[in-house]
Amino acid sequence: MTLTGKEAEAACDVMVCGHISIDVIPRFRTGSDSSADPHESGAARLTPGGLIETDAAEFSTGGAVSNTGIALHKLGAKVRLVGKVSDDFFGSLTLRLLSEIHPAFAESIAQAAGETSSYTIVVNPPGTDRIFLHCPGTNDTFAGQDIDWERSAGTRHFHFGYPPLMKGMYADGGERLAGILRAARQQGMTVSLDMAMPGRGTAAYAADWTGILSRALPFVDIFMPSLEEMLMMIGRESYEHLAGGSDDLCENVSTETIRELAERLLAMGCGMVVLKLGAAGLYLRSSERFCGIGEEWRSRELWSPCFRTRVEGTTGAGDCTIAGFLKGFLLALGPEETMTAAVAVGAFSVEQLGATGGIPSWEKVQARIDSGWDRLPTKRQLPDWRWLERAGVWAGPADPIGADSDE
Repeated sequence: MTLTGKEAEAACDVMVCGHISIDVIPRFRTGSDSSADPHESGAARLTPGGLIETDAAEFSTGGAVSNTGIALHKLGAKVRLVGKVSDDFFGSLTLRLLSEIHPAFAESIAQAAGETSSYTIVVNPPGTDRIFLHCPGTNDTFAGQDIDWERSAGTRHFHFGYPPLMKGMYADGGERLAGILRAARQQGMTVSLDMAMPGRGTAAYAADWTGILSRALPFVDIFMPSLEEMLMMIGRESYEHLAGGSDDLCENVSTETIRELAERLLAMGCGMVVLKLGAAGLYLRSSERFCGIGEEWRSRELWSPCFRTRVEGTTGAGDCTIAGFLKGFLLALGPEETMTAAVAVGAFSVEQLGATGGIPSWEKVQARIDSGWDRLPTKRQLPDWRWLERAGVWAGPADPIGADSDE
């Protein structure tokens, strides 16, 4: 396809589409700034009838469109953001905040009259995981007609995020979602898909995710959910058992279960599965047919540990990890380098309270990696895996390079 001059000028690296909201993030006081018992966690003080003093709240755009899109922008990618808001206060605030980051960021955000824009109150006490109070708003009515496909000419990659928080993407069994992903493929773009964890008792939690994913994944090159999301969606019995424990769920899932989940997802039709494992790192499994941007992507099985860092907040860390992965993928890096970049960008993200405030330039990410940045130790036993010292990742039993390596 030959682009006109205007099309070439407007072409971007990535179109980031899907869920967008306003995040309200109260900053909890810790240590000497708090009048509470310093040994009592923030979560323990969240009791009915209690009052907790906080510092100033941070207002920022949130959701996959904002988090992944802005992180990619800060890493140097040319990005178009596609989502939907209303003409209310939160919708206007969303557009204003996006425009302050880049004048073009609000241009492809649809604005619907008379609906309610999405917002999320992020409760992130020190020492515990986050709690979300979420209004899906206009995300529930998002559809293919909210995407201006004519503006996608020359765009290299399409990323869609958080369909479980968008009623229209799952209520029909995934037909609308599959249609959007198919349309992106028809535009000549590679396609990635991220998920989100629906709340217990919601329609999304009860949805037939095996059926939805079976319809959507044939149009997906890179599927990038979290381990917990996939256990809930296609391994519900194991999830219910593990979720009842007090320990970190990702640490308690066996390596074999993780591998089996990835194999099931590949069998549904995607080219590659990249499972986010929280503090345990990132797991990649690609199919035989998937060679991405080179043969080195075919039939790979890798596990990248996280980098050691100071954790201020985990909001948006998964989205930023995805941004790091997509940036490396678009730069034609190999899978080992791409996974390293992904966990590095995720580490930068958690050093700040907001999702993207800590994301530096791509060059600074690479400089910190090259400086000898320490990785976290791998807590689990991986007897059939091989450590690739130069790459800083584990190669699994199904990985051809790991099997041939002398490292």
